[in-house]
Amino acid sequence: MSSASVSSLSGRLWLASMGLFLALAGLLFTWVLWTSWQRAEETRRWVPTPCRIISAQVISERPTPHSNPAHKAAVRYSYTFSGQSLTGTRIKRVDSASQHEENARKKLEEFPIGQETTCYVNPQQPDQTVLKHDSRAALYSIWFPLLFVFGGLGMTWNAFRRK
Repeated sequence: MSSASVSSLSGRLWLASMGLFLALAGLLFTWVLWTSWQRAEETRRWVPTPCRIISAQVISERPTPHSNPAHKAAVRYSYTFSGQSLTGTRIKRVDSASQHEENARKKLEEFPIGQETTCYVNPQQPDQTVLKHDSRAALYSIWFPLLFVFGGLGMTWNAFRRK
């Protein structure tokens, strides 16, 4: 084998491996966004149920002794599902804390104590509820990692295509 053909082969292998890497990375991020969208859609199939806010407060804690305080909006609401009185605590499926107390207080403005609102109850697990659905934005963004999938596969295809 001549040095030119070895160099050509190693260049093609390098290009193909880079293409496969980009395609796999794109697939990983596509899967993450798809999973996020599926979770957001799942609560939209849950049963809308009347509920009443029974408490709303900001809980502040330090996760570690030297960290900044984390502030979380904490609500409790009562609802009845299938004749059973239950209590829920989640605003969204994943309630995250913030280092800014005003952000947590702002979340609570939507849920004053005594307010009648709608919670969404998982019919398979009636103790699993949310007050708000997660965003569908992941599906609107899924095109971006798909560019890497198709671009990487195109690079790999071109690396092995006969000229």
